[in-house]
Amino acid sequence: MPTAYQDLDEPSQVELLRGVADRAAPRFGLAPTEVRLVLHGFNTTFRLDTPGGPVAMRVNTNSLSSAGTVQAQQAWQHAIRRDTDVLVPDPLPVDGGGYLALVRSAELGREVMVTASTWLDGEDLGTVSTPEQCRALGELMATLHEHAASWEPEGHHRFPRLTGTLFGDPDVLTAAVAQDRELAALVSAAGQRCEAAFERLADEPVVPLHADLHGGNLKWHDGRLAVFDFDDSGLGPPALDLAICAFYLRGGDDDHGPESAVRAGYAARRPLPDLATEDAEALVAARQLLLANSILASTTAGQRADAAAYLRITGDRLRHWLDTGRFTRTLPRG
Repeated sequence: MPTAYQDLDEPSQVELLRGVADRAAPRFGLAPTEVRLVLHGFNTTFRLDTPGGPVAMRVNTNSLSSAGTVQAQQAWQHAIRRDTDVLVPDPLPVDGGGYLALVRSAELGREVMVTASTWLDGEDLGTVSTPEQCRALGELMATLHEHAASWEPEGHHRFPRLTGTLFGDPDVLTAAVAQDRELAALVSAAGQRCEAAFERLADEPVVPLHADLHGGNLKWHDGRLAVFDFDDSGLGPPALDLAICAFYLRGGDDDHGPESAVRAGYAARRPLPDLATEDAEALVAARQLLLANSILASTTAGQRADAAAYLRITGDRLRHWLDTGRFTRTLPRG
């Protein structure tokens, strides 16, 4: 009996998905000479070397987005490339129209969504660190929000509404921590506080958000930021994008400077959202719960192996936030 995909080791998973990428390539008019792994994470990205230049191909292994949502995300990305000075990869169309190929995989037991785009030069940033990069990130975010507000507003319904702590994803976290009374209590208390903040934001104006602006989805090349990976995009208040970004910035020795620089960059182009500090912190902390839930739901070998340790980290971070009122990924020693 074949081994289930989620039980394969990482090299075996990658080779299986490489086959999916090979079968998807002709749908985008591509004849790659080489297919190389870029990242095997929640989803999986390959670099395809072609006679026309390199192409990034994304195999949506764990994505919970619908086909319609992926099409909307790719269409917005193309419009950003066309209408603004923000550097983004340009999605490649498939034969028959649209930006999405569906490739049947017997091993996964379903059709897999595949997208492709032009290649972005430069190395992944990894960590947004310098004041210049942080300010540029704030300016980039504000530009995305301005564009989103005016871009095809009648089509905004094609994006999911990013409501609630888990954005509507199935809750696997509650059951996973049920046997650990202390951790279960922390997750429950944090979840209630986060849900209350989302409820208070329910009537705020919403626009399409990138919803995953961190160094792993950014490149820094010739003094400019480029952004990719729009898979988490959905409708939400602009304050949510700032909070998600803040989650990733709060992880170094300086837990205030980078975030302040991002906010300054944002304010230079667009007024900052008016949000109570308590609600802003809850939106930052909500990212911790969402990520823990996503790792538990993932079929990717490396993430499954890390899940137990990440739950312990989650508990420590939530405890600190509930005790102090400020969320940080870097906890005090001792």
